[in-house]
This record gives sequence, structure tokens and C-alpha cells, in this order.
Amino acid sequence: MKLFFICLSLTLICPHVLPAAAPSPDDQARFLAGMNVVGSPLESLSQESAWQAHSREFQRAWSDLEERQLTPIRSWMPSNLGYIEADPSPLFYFFSGPDVLYSRTFYPNAKTYILCGREPVGGLPDVTALSSGSRSAALQNLRKALNAILSFSFFITADMKGDLTQTQLSGTLPVLYVFLARLGCHITGAELVMLNDAGEITKEKSRTPGVKITFQASTGQTQTLYYFTTDLSNYGIKDNPGFMAFCQKQGQGNAFVKAASYLMHLDEFSGARDFLLGSTRNIIQDDSGIPYRFFKPGGWVMGLYGNYAGPIPLFAQHSQSDLRAAFKSTPTTQLSFGVGYQWRPGVSSLVVGTAMRSVPKAQAATSSSE
Repeated sequence: MKLFFICLSLTLICPHVLPAAAPSPDDQARFLAGMNVVGSPLESLSQESAWQAHSREFQRAWSDLEERQLTPIRSWMPSNLGYIEADPSPLFYFFSGPDVLYSRTFYPNAKTYILCGREPVGGLPDVTALSSGSRSAALQNLRKALNAILSFSFFITADMKGDLTQTQLSGTLPVLYVFLARLGCHITGAELVMLNDAGEITKEKSRTPGVKITFQASTGQTQTLYYFTTDLSNYGIKDNPGFMAFCQKQGQGNAFVKAASYLMHLDEFSGARDFLLGSTRNIIQDDSGIPYRFFKPGGWVMGLYGNYAGPIPLFAQHSQSDLRAAFKSTPTTQLSFGVGYQWRPGVSSLVVGTAMRSVPKAQAATSSSE
């Protein structure tokens, strides 16, 4: 009885001595995204002035992004590429960094999203482990890291890497959390994972760290996101084959490529390029992805959208004369949004390839007429 009264007294005087419920990954994501956390274990932290300022600034930036980019894309996809928009096949997004934002907006129904980049995964975010001052700094750096993609549709990798290593909320995970929360998804699980050389998920130490996030979309469907840190150069794949082996196990999928530094224009990245050409039904990309000449006639049905303005000056050497000629000779549908390095509407372009192997009726008809 004495012990009971002692505990009761301590609870009344110092209620924090009893452990509070641990915030879920979804709670953490909503907090980082500046969204309502009323009723969650993080509600008290949302009273901090730094979080309230973060919430206001992020809401303004997100409202602008919704109006300028996301809503137009959501309207454009089913009207122009409905067969791709509805496809539940796995999505491969190479050289993506943590850009689940655009991959999920273009491919909202993929059952599995597979992203990768050189950026580190980082640890599972826990804002309760930070002091008030550290939380304030972390939220400020998070907004700074996201400024480019919210404004221009792509990450400035060097800036993002610097911003997200200055605080205890490091790596790509905080960004993934924010985007999923803001896209109306609820995270149901998050775990750090690794790949062995055979492409199997392992708990053993490996050179391919990653994260697996399961989430429920606003439609109620359960989806899975993987992000892995890896090198997709031919040397990187040979030296550390785990990620490509993992992708090969997924079967035929779709691909998205944006602001990829024209790496697949180089012979050093032919392995990644060949995988996408051989293992996908559909590819949506800007001109920084796979060069147009690799989509061989008879193997691909091509769609061109927007206006090809050529590369920005930084990548001027990767101008494609054949792609420019194709845009001039093909009627194109204008884009009401910007995407990639040429991010302004009116100068953006998309190249969409559908592999003939994914339309067996057309193949059968072609074969029978030969």
C-alpha cells in the first residue's frame, strides 16, 4: 500500500516519470512535415515556437507546390498516360535520391517503389531524442534541404547532403518521411535493412544499406518503399552487385528518371541503362535519362510531350540532335507543369517509352502480318 501511494504521489508531482507512449514512424513523419499531431505523443512538442514557424512555412511552400506542380501532374497522367498511371508494377527510380515525391505523383498505384542514390540512408528519425534547440536547427535545415525540389522539381545533391548532415536528423529518411506524410500517406512500418551480394535482404553487415517503409495510401492500398545507398556505375555494380540483384528479383516493372545528371549517356553507366531497357514496361523520363537513340524502332512505342529545349549549360555536351528532330516532326502535347533541369513550364519535356514486349496483342498482330 505504501508503495502505491509513493508512486501515485510521484505521478502527481512529476507526471513525466511514467514513460509516455513512443511516437510511431507516422507521428514522426507528420511532425517533420509540419502537420497536425494533435492526440499523438508529439503533441506537446508542437507547442514549440520553432515547430509552429516550421509548420507555417512548410504549409505555404506545399500549397504552392500543389497548385503549380502536383495537381497538374495528377490531372495530366490519367488523361495522357492512364495505362501507366494505373499500373501496379514495381517502380524503379535510379539516381533518385529521396524523391518519392515525384515518383509517387507520376506512379501513384505502384505496389513497390525502389529508389536509390549516393546519399546515405541515415537513422530512423526520433525528434524526442533532440533538445529543443537541436529540433529547431533540424527543422530549419530540413526546410533548406527541400527548398530546391519544392521550387525547381529536383534536388541539388551537394546542398542537400550538407544541410542534412549538420544536425542529428541526417540522411534521406527525414525527407522520405516528410514527402509520404504530405502526400496523404500513413506510414505503418519503417526498418533499416541491408542487401547481400545476391540481392537478398539481410541483417548481416553489408555494403548496401537501405530502408524499407510500408505505408497506406489515401485510397487504402498498402504500398512499400525501398531506398538504398549504392553506386550505379559499371564499376560500382561489379564491385557491389547487391542492389541490381535485388532489382532483378522484382520482375518486369516501370521506370522513372529525372534530373539524373545525364549519367546514362555515359558508357560507364551502361549497366544501369541496359537494366531499365530490358526490365521495364514503361519509362517516363526527362532528357537527362536514357538517350533517345537507345529506344530502338520496333522495340519501343515512343511518346513526346512538351518542348525539348536541350540541356541546361552545365550539361550542354549532352544535347541530342535526334531527340530535337523527333520533337520537331512529332505533334506534342504541352505540359502544364515543369519537370527536371528545365523546370519552367513551356520549356520542360517528357520522353515516354512503352516496350513492345508489354503489349502482346500488338506484337501478335505484327507477327501475324509478317
